Amino acid sequence: MFATLRQPTQSNSLITLSLQKPAFCNAEQHSVSSFPLKTEFSNISITKPLHVSSLSNSLLKQRKNLVECNAYEANHSQPIDINIELPSVQSEAAQRVKIGIYFATWWALNVVFNIYNKKVLNAFPYPWLTSTLSLAAGSLMMLISWATRVADPPKTDLDFWKTLLPVAVAHTIGHVAATISMSKVAVSFTHIIKSGEPAFSVLVSRFLLGEAFPMPVYMSLIPIIGGCALSAVTELNFNMTGFMGAMISNLAFVFRNIFSKKGMKGKSVSGMNYYACLSMLSLVLLTPFAIAVEGPQVWAAGWQNAISQIGPNFVWWVAAQSIFYHLYNQVSYMSLDQISPLTFSVGNTMKRISVIISSIIIFHTPVQPINALGAAIAILGTFLYSQAKL
Repeated sequence: MFATLRQPTQSNSLITLSLQKPAFCNAEQHSVSSFPLKTEFSNISITKPLHVSSLSNSLLKQRKNLVECNAYEANHSQPIDINIELPSVQSEAAQRVKIGIYFATWWALNVVFNIYNKKVLNAFPYPWLTSTLSLAAGSLMMLISWATRVADPPKTDLDFWKTLLPVAVAHTIGHVAATISMSKVAVSFTHIIKSGEPAFSVLVSRFLLGEAFPMPVYMSLIPIIGGCALSAVTELNFNMTGFMGAMISNLAFVFRNIFSKKGMKGKSVSGMNYYACLSMLSLVLLTPFAIAVEGPQVWAAGWQNAISQIGPNFVWWVAAQSIFYHLYNQVSYMSLDQISPLTFSVGNTMKRISVIISSIIIFHTPVQPINALGAAIAILGTFLYSQAKL
């Protein structure tokens, strides 16, 4: 067996290492012939890569017992093209801009909804119909989007709607209760009380679901509960119906989140389509109750009274509050697809601050310093809660 290493040099000398395959005389003879070694020395450069080429098939056929490797110096190194996509600064910046747009749109739509919703309820104090119109407008918008292929319709089955049913029940109760609260008290007071939702979430999860939380989470509930209590006691236009409406809304939305997490595991439905389906099912559940509690006759009389007081702008108010209600909720669910739950929770806290401040300015709501302090403590507790759950 032969192995030859050749390196051309300027003098055309080469180095050859030859290994001769030992020959045995017979099966009983075990003597091994010597291995002659023939070398011709030259300077070998180790600074350049060696390229190894194999023998041609014809040569291998002629000398089956010879294995030869030829090595030669490269005149220059050949670059290797490797395509590796590294996260660029531009893509990260674009993602931050995208999240910022989501948040800004979410907050702006929520502020506009709360303003028009309060205007409608001041002139037309029928929260059951107002809540129904909000869900109806969103359902109609999504049906048109699916029909015109502006948005891809979701692929759902019977199991999807079964798991969505308890979520829709809780969503319906929370939506109506919040609207009833807004019809009785100031927008700022409703959102101060609704900032106590984390307290309900921890208590329900602890005593009904048996979940345990770290001590910082429990400690964050102290400023939340204390701040809400301080705001409620010092509220100038306190109303028990409005207060209880906000509290029931908190509890209902906690159960909505719990049912949603449990029932939607493994479901491949986007946030936008998920909320659309939730709105449609909630509309089916709410409509008969709205008719039973208030009724068409009451609505007709109240509508005429509102038109006579406000004029044609009242129709725009109703349309605006219905459309913006769906849009702000839709954007919030779409945001969940792009950000973590913790970031969403912080954004929700900041949303309440923007709604409280804007409603106080627009509706000239009288606020005592002690009442503002209670609101600030409650919102601070909500922020601490979101950080403690990290």
